[in-house]
Amino acid sequence: MESDSDDQLLESDRFSDLAIEMSFSNNSQNQPQPRAKYRNYHSIDWLRELSKDKIRHTRINRAAASRSSPTKDKINKIVDAASGWIVVLLIGAASGLCAGVVDVTTKWLADFKRGICTGEHGSFWLNQEQCCWTAYSTENCTDWRKWGEVFGASTDASLFTADYFMYVLFGVTMGAICAAIVKYFSPYATGSGIPEVKTILSGFVIHGYLGICTLLGKMFALPLAVGAGLSLGKEGPLVHVASCCGNAIARLFPKYKHNQAKRREMLSAAAAAGVSVAFGAPIGGVLFSLEEVSYYFPLKTLYRSFLSAMTAAFVLRSINPFGNEHLVMFYSHYDEPWYWFEIIGFIVVGILGGLYGAFFNKMNIMYCKFRKSSKLADWPYLEVVFTCVATAILCFPNFYTQMAQSDLIAMLFKTCNYERWEEDICHYTLNSNNTKHISADDMIIGGLSPEIVRSIVGLLLAMLLYIVLTIVTFGIKVPSGLFIPSMTVGAIFGRLIGLGIQQFVLNFNHWSVFSSYCGEGQVCVNPGLYAMVGAASTLSGVTRMTVSLVVIMYELTGGLLYIVPLMVATMTAKWIGDAFGHEGIYDLHIKLNNYPFLDNYNYSNLACDVMRPRPEDHSQSFVGVIRIQYSIKIEEMIKISPYHGFPVVLSRSCMRLIGFVVSQDLQIAIDELRMQSQGITSQSMAHFTDTVPIQKPGEPSIARLSHILDIAPVNVSDVTPMALVLEIFRKLGIRHCMVLRHGKLQGIITRKDILYHIARLNSYSGQTD
Repeated sequence: MESDSDDQLLESDRFSDLAIEMSFSNNSQNQPQPRAKYRNYHSIDWLRELSKDKIRHTRINRAAASRSSPTKDKINKIVDAASGWIVVLLIGAASGLCAGVVDVTTKWLADFKRGICTGEHGSFWLNQEQCCWTAYSTENCTDWRKWGEVFGASTDASLFTADYFMYVLFGVTMGAICAAIVKYFSPYATGSGIPEVKTILSGFVIHGYLGICTLLGKMFALPLAVGAGLSLGKEGPLVHVASCCGNAIARLFPKYKHNQAKRREMLSAAAAAGVSVAFGAPIGGVLFSLEEVSYYFPLKTLYRSFLSAMTAAFVLRSINPFGNEHLVMFYSHYDEPWYWFEIIGFIVVGILGGLYGAFFNKMNIMYCKFRKSSKLADWPYLEVVFTCVATAILCFPNFYTQMAQSDLIAMLFKTCNYERWEEDICHYTLNSNNTKHISADDMIIGGLSPEIVRSIVGLLLAMLLYIVLTIVTFGIKVPSGLFIPSMTVGAIFGRLIGLGIQQFVLNFNHWSVFSSYCGEGQVCVNPGLYAMVGAASTLSGVTRMTVSLVVIMYELTGGLLYIVPLMVATMTAKWIGDAFGHEGIYDLHIKLNNYPFLDNYNYSNLACDVMRPRPEDHSQSFVGVIRIQYSIKIEEMIKISPYHGFPVVLSRSCMRLIGFVVSQDLQIAIDELRMQSQGITSQSMAHFTDTVPIQKPGEPSIARLSHILDIAPVNVSDVTPMALVLEIFRKLGIRHCMVLRHGKLQGIITRKDILYHIARLNSYSGQTD
């Protein structure tokens, strides 16, 4: 991938004397422009793509502006203007439909490991909740039977053994099938997909990563991976699924099929739809696309992302995959207010979330590097199977790890009331002072009972196990999301911290700081709220998300009252995480995979320090710089075509920059000329000027190529700070930049040059530290 990069314009070891001197000539704008396709693992040229779209848009408007223009041109203008909105509507609908299928399948597979629905009509396709709709609770449900009961086990030991065996068997089977789908059918279906989608949106080309095969493979493999019980989630991969839908639908419209930059606007809207269906948070999805994944996000993309996210949420709501009128399993609603003294508890939760995020990112990247350098890289399928075996064996004995992580989060988020008093986590020791409630929905509070102590121990063990399993699991060759495992860890320690604060306030409610709010017979401090804040803080610590995360959590609860606690915890978690490193887990995996993603630049170098050739390399000269006075043989141009393009200078002596020629455009233009004229041969002289010399008798025809000359390439001075150069690359989306001194060409900077330079500086600073 590195050797044939289209960003490589100059050789770093030796520059030959091949040169072409060109006379300056204006580019002929009326001639048709060749359309070169981007090769795999290369970067697009945003300016070039947006310029192509402006030319296309102008042509359509001019064709429809005249009163005498046919009706077809006017309709074409209307269709072109509406095509963007049509595409995002279709993307939202497709994303909602795919998410509904994934949600329903995942829930059924997760429950199938523990039992089966054996109703009167043999409704085995129903999950546990659907099977027990007619019962008051799953405990009183007779239609749902565990595997031990199905096999007729009579003793507790035999019931436990049968359930344990089937849990491990189905978990390993699902994981093996999932890994086989990824290995043999859809290799790009592995991972969460967010780092790759983020890189693609920055302009990188990965052919097939958003293809139909990847979409189908991810939709089949994702429910199996989550249903196998692995410590991963489906929310992150749903962004990848939505992006695949967006790519497939956008390619149906020529406006987006032939323009990579315009297609990426649709992919930004698709990413918003993915988060919308993952968390039931349309507004949070739009902000996620803006804050986390998008590279180029104009205002119209914001509106279209909003429409796509809204449509996706509506379609998923119509499907109603969970049967509870909500879009996610862990939707919660709180009625109790929070009090000012709880800010300290929220800050503590945020600190722990930031520490966990820094620890997890460090350990996961270390393990992924170990996996790449060890023999595990040669046996990815067996690694998945062994991970499934270990996960199933370790998770089944603990009640809190046996259930799906989304169910565990839902349980931790909920408020303890009289209806939940029988559950261990809510089994308080009640007395007459704290039982003065009218409704069964009121929050209860009391002393710690043996059942609650047992639940605390189980939750602590579950948290430690999930931390280890998530570090190992995130990165194996299956679809794997990180949102749910991170939220699970945060929800557990958040719930436990909230329980501790609740008990402290209960025992010292006579203190003046508590008496006004939590006096005798009053209830306050909801541990479920702390679980939600803890989930947000860990997710912020791992991904470094802030604004979009707060909005997502708000949409999960539907209460503006808890915005401040969420903001305090997420901001604290980000500050703590940034103290150990400013990069989130997705940025770290982008670096791990060596994707060309440009981020912040914190060094004080100049453009001449990064360009090639360097000022100190006086013995080197440019390869492929066109500097022959009038022309060059086509045969010689083909020899230097492995480079992305060629700067055009006025003459050998002055090196004044005239323009830039893209090699793919050059090859396409030459092929077209050969098809149009039989006189064009490999010995023909190629001219980039409008005026050409008189052709002598017996000479091959002249190849006129002035229409492919870019006479306005982006250029900077050799003393321009690299921080400004990086911003030019990021904001304009260019692939290369000419470096000049008093108008004379000194060198070229490419995206790869900047990435290599940053890597060298980071390596040097790491050694000195």
